Amino acid sequence: MADRPADFETAIKACGFGRFNIFLLMAGLPVVLAACFASAVISYILPSAECDLNLDLLDKGILNAITYCGMIISAMGWGYLADKKGRRNLLICGHLLDVICVVCAAMSQSRTQLMIAKFFSGIVMCGPFAILVSYLSEFHGSHFRMRIMMIVGIMISIATLTMPLLAIVILPADWNFQIFNMNFVAWKVYLAVCGIPSLLSSVIFGFFPESPRFLISQGRNTEALEVFRKMYAANTGKSNDTYPIQELIKEIKQKDEGSLNKIQVATIEANTKDICNEGNPEMGTNNIKDATLMDKQPNIFKTLCSRQYLGLSIQVCLIEFFIMIGQNTLRLWLPQLFASLNEYEQISNESTSMCTIFEYSVNKTNLMKNSTDECVVIITPSSYTNNIIVGCVGFIIYLAAGTLITALGNKRIQVIGLTVAGSCGIALYWSSTSLTTLILTSIYSALGSMSASSAIGSSVNLFPTSLRTMIVSLTLMIGRIGSIAGNVVFPIFMSFGCIPPIAMIGIVLYLGCLLCAFLPNSNKVELK
Repeated sequence: MADRPADFETAIKACGFGRFNIFLLMAGLPVVLAACFASAVISYILPSAECDLNLDLLDKGILNAITYCGMIISAMGWGYLADKKGRRNLLICGHLLDVICVVCAAMSQSRTQLMIAKFFSGIVMCGPFAILVSYLSEFHGSHFRMRIMMIVGIMISIATLTMPLLAIVILPADWNFQIFNMNFVAWKVYLAVCGIPSLLSSVIFGFFPESPRFLISQGRNTEALEVFRKMYAANTGKSNDTYPIQELIKEIKQKDEGSLNKIQVATIEANTKDICNEGNPEMGTNNIKDATLMDKQPNIFKTLCSRQYLGLSIQVCLIEFFIMIGQNTLRLWLPQLFASLNEYEQISNESTSMCTIFEYSVNKTNLMKNSTDECVVIITPSSYTNNIIVGCVGFIIYLAAGTLITALGNKRIQVIGLTVAGSCGIALYWSSTSLTTLILTSIYSALGSMSASSAIGSSVNLFPTSLRTMIVSLTLMIGRIGSIAGNVVFPIFMSFGCIPPIAMIGIVLYLGCLLCAFLPNSNKVELK
């Protein structure tokens, strides 16, 4: 193994899987928590802030969507920086900036101030999650890589559980105090507490190295080899010097070197494979093709628009777009809908359907706008109990998917998940009890989230290192456009009746499923 230069897959396999990988995955948890909190925290405070901020249904939809507006603006910039400058430092900087945005949101005294703070939070939090996906994947070999997005999915489920648990503890409290003439109530405290994961992330990643796959792609083989040695020592307990690989393949020339000589080219051709050969043999024959392309044509956008990647880029972006219209619309409206369901059942003492809750929410908003009576909201711990159940179902689904993904692969997991989730979305129309509604929304949310994570995992595997964070950022950006569209259109559809919003969240997942069926197979491919 040490006799000739090794490629990435050989080098990472020699490191084994052990303490380093476990600590790295644990370090990813606060990043995922921070990303989920940034996008979903507003949905939990809307029932509590409804009177303080004088919100109607459209205002709530805009507040749910405003974070994604910021994410869209910065998505391409984050992707470009991560693929050019690296992963680790941007993870640290992004989370430090988010801490500032969270503090500003917690100090906001009006709807406009809250919107501005969440908009900038979206700008700075767009990058870290996409970067984390690439970062984690690039520390694992092909045998473990398919499980990474399922592990990230489990972290998302933990975040989904953490938010309602915090809500049960904080939001029903009758807190009302002033600091520097600014009024603080329970929902503002909740916003502040949800900034803790960003603070932890900015500290934790100061102790981890840069991605070795990124270093190799930049021609920094000496630094990459040092990272491999540290991983090997941490995982095996042996000395760095006993790492069996002494040299790595030069995939790209160093800045101070001339052109790759024929020996280097032959070595690369002999030891590396084109990732796209696994799914489509016509896409290329070896990695030197990509190395040469990126050397001669360093513009990432031009490469994405090349014949080799354009169709695939459009396909993965549209898949994420359709999934996010359904998944993030229902996910961000569930706390509000469950709070309304709990309020309705306390008033009427009877179980109810999703269609009734839509009608109740619309009528209540209209009464509030036209009434001179004092605005009152009923917030109890039971308002968020259903959200905990949804999070638990998601956790179980991700555990099952993590076990099955090796056998089924990303593609089959997506197709099955989206088919069942779309069917559950349509079935909400016939839901006549709160229990049935809870079951259907739990399955929909869990399988939709799992399919979204699997789609990102496919994006990571189907593109080379030089494009990886860019395509993940681009895919997430298109998905966030879907999130914005869904959250703004959903309350408008609610005012038209029960069928339009339910048809929307069901049909879009069927469309995503259809596109997933035509994806190349990305099982156990090597990272380019």
